[in-house]
Amino acid sequence: MSLEGMYMLNTEEYKPEKIHQALDMLYLDRKNEFRELSQVLLSEKALSAMPHWKEFILNFSLDVGDSFKTWSGQKPPSGTSPQKALTLLKQLGHDKTSMNQLAHLLNISYNLGMEFKEIYRRLK
Repeated sequence: MSLEGMYMLNTEEYKPEKIHQALDMLYLDRKNEFRELSQVLLSEKALSAMPHWKEFILNFSLDVGDSFKTWSGQKPPSGTSPQKALTLLKQLGHDKTSMNQLAHLLNISYNLGMEFKEIYRRLK
């Protein structure tokens, strides 16, 4: 498993072998959620060419969780917070026709990130 480019996972907080184990456990239970997000975030061509698509979805989900901390005032905004928020919303909101659809995808992303953190914590 490569963590190259996965800046939310590529930190000292996470160890690669435990990331893999926690991700496998999460994917086993949340396969449908991973698929739903991958259909929104990645084209079929990109999905078939990307061997580490699950890591990409997890990294995105952790990014949504981190952004929520900024949106809710739990952490101060950085210089790139506005661009990051707009990028996340644009990626998830593409071709959506209602706020409910966007909120659904945000909830899936947030929950995947939080569940991963909990599984990872329990593996320690």
